[in-house]
This record gives sequence, C-alpha cells and structure tokens, in this order.
Amino acid sequence: MYHGDTPLARRFQAGFIAVDLAVIAFFLASPLLSDHPWFLAIDYSVAVLVGFDMIARGFAARDLKRWLLRPDVWVDLVILIALLAPMWIVNLAFLRVLRLWTLFRSPIVWRRLRAYGLDRWEEMIRAVVNLVTFLFVMTGFVYTAFAYRVPGIEGYLDALYFTVATVTTTGFGDITLPGPWGRIASVIAMIVGISLFVRLAQAVFRPRKVTYRCPRCALMRHEPDAVHCKACGQVLQIPNVED
Repeated sequence: MYHGDTPLARRFQAGFIAVDLAVIAFFLASPLLSDHPWFLAIDYSVAVLVGFDMIARGFAARDLKRWLLRPDVWVDLVILIALLAPMWIVNLAFLRVLRLWTLFRSPIVWRRLRAYGLDRWEEMIRAVVNLVTFLFVMTGFVYTAFAYRVPGIEGYLDALYFTVATVTTTGFGDITLPGPWGRIASVIAMIVGISLFVRLAQAVFRPRKVTYRCPRCALMRHEPDAVHCKACGQVLQIPNVED
C-alpha cells in the first residue's frame, strides 16, 4: 500500500496525503483551538493516527535499520511525543508543525506528484515547504516563549507578524524580543529565513533543469535539451519532458 502502484495503492496514497494535510491544518490552528474542551480528544486521536502510520511505515520499509536513521523519522517521533503529552511538554508543541516538512520528504507524495507531471516543480515546492515550515515553527516558538510577556505579542497573529517582519529583515521595530534569548531568536530567524528566501528565489528564477541519471558519472541534474552530460561528456537520452 505504501510502495505499490496498483489502483488500490494509489487510492490509499492519495488518502494518506489528504489526511496528513488535514492533520497539518489542525497543527497550524492548534494555538487558536487549545482552549476548547474537545481539543485534547482530537489531539490524542491524531497521536494514535501518527503512531499507527509510523508503525506501518516501519513494517513497509525495505531496510528497517536504515529507515530508523532517517531524520524525518526522528522528527515524526518528536511530533508523536508532543502529541501524547501536550500538557506536560506544552512548550514544545510548536514542533508539531514539522509534520509539513516530513510529509514532503515522503516518497508517497512525490510518487503522486510525478504521476500528475508535477515533478518539474519539485525543487520549487520543496523550497516553499521549507520556508513555510520554518515560518510556522519560528512563530510557534515566539508565541510559546514570549506571548503575553512582551508588549505587542498578545496572540498567535502577533507572533506570526513579528516572525515574518524579522525573517524578511523588514524589522518595523514595533515588536522586539527582549534579553539575550530574544536577540538570539531574532538572529536565527533572520539568518535562516533569508537563506530560505534566497533558496526559493533560485528555484523560481533559475533556468529549469530535469532529473535524469547519467549512466557514466551519475550526475542527476541536466538542462532539458542536453545531449551530453556537462560533467563527463556522456551521450544522454533524456525523455521529452513536455510529453
């Protein structure tokens, strides 16, 4: 079901992506929903779902030891812990948004996107996901650590506003984080944020390349109309990317 290409497997994979996107939407809305009495019920239900998904992916992995060493698996484990103990480790709840990053590292997602011919946008999609994930993780950290303790940060929207203003180096100055930890957080937001913005700009404006493995040197990225590998000169037979 995870690795197959049968109609049933394709439907399962599409459902997997849809459910994961709904879970991510719940994570993004969590700061606004955490005071409702039904929040914990949904939180624990999502924890069960994530736990079963991890177990199933472990059984489906061709090499379990190698799968356990993948960074996205460790991130999912942290997310699962944050879901199982929301009241005890509430300060780490913002890490659940990392599920967006782990989702787009899943081969299931890219298998379905390639089936619809969207693989040509893979580099840009990854850049957008990395930037959006960082924005919301940083927003969650600012909200958790500084909300109601810093003038101007009275809610999640204020934390998001500060994060975007800092990441884009706009720096309006109406909200600042006090103390050494506040300055460190601002510096990290600016350095990492501008790096991700540059990466996104490169993906958008740089000439598009195709993924095709050179049979001699294994170089993967080539110009769409390349006849020879620019690294070793091997003659290439790249399929027509417009077909």
